[in-house]
Amino acid sequence: MTKNIDLVGVSNDFDEKAGYLVREDSQQISDTLLTSLKDKRHDTATRREDEFMHVASIPVIFVEKWQREGFDIMQPGVTYKEIVARLKAENLEGFMATDKSI
Repeated sequence: MTKNIDLVGVSNDFDEKAGYLVREDSQQISDTLLTSLKDKRHDTATRREDEFMHVASIPVIFVEKWQREGFDIMQPGVTYKEIVARLKAENLEGFMATDKSI
């Protein structure tokens, strides 16, 4: 089963540079989202997790970028550890919702 990604908020612009057609993707990421995730990371230090734990909120722009690079987080075999490692490798820890070791 294929999952469709909701691309709301993702803009695709085209421009000519040095004789080539270039596509530039962008997405507005609100300060509210980043602040909310920061607060969640802070709160996880003193809270015991239940059955489910909010690990990260990844903007569509990065999911789409990773898919183009061959890393599709929507595939069944991809683990949360791989996703967290990718976030850390690209200095995107701001999208993490926990500081706990996973």
